[in-house]
Amino acid sequence: MTIEQKRIISVLMENAPGGLSRVVGLFSQRGYNIDSLNVAPTNDTSLSRLTLTTRCDDLVIEQVTKQLNKLIDVVKVQDITEGSHIERELMMIKVRTRGDERSEVKRCADIFRGQIIDVGPNYYTVLVEGDAAKLDAFIEALAEMRVLEVVRSGVCGIARSDKALTL
Repeated sequence: MTIEQKRIISVLMENAPGGLSRVVGLFSQRGYNIDSLNVAPTNDTSLSRLTLTTRCDDLVIEQVTKQLNKLIDVVKVQDITEGSHIERELMMIKVRTRGDERSEVKRCADIFRGQIIDVGPNYYTVLVEGDAAKLDAFIEALAEMRVLEVVRSGVCGIARSDKALTL
């Protein structure tokens, strides 16, 4: 029996038009879902680092890794969930607040080490950073409030130790 688990895949790729489209196309053609996707240039302007999360078993991740390595724009691929790693995600959440609710949202933001980054007469926008479980827990803590909008960045991840995804 195969067990699906969350995987964080980091891809170092040439910073060229169409590269992201080919990676996403590889996943969609094979019926694999991408849960989150984050792409940005690296310290080398000719390269971008793409970090994506997906849920799959060991066999599928092996196939995906091999297929990613075959793409012309891809320089290196690393499944960082295989070893010790650090992952973070950013979330902005806009919550309707009135009266006593304002102090409750402030208290929750403090507990989760979040920041209130925008204030209006009837809302607060809170910025929270952490792993997905922390962000989900923050949303759950505000379950009694009226959440107006949630924006999440997707996972950024890096392997621990001196192991690096570089040329």
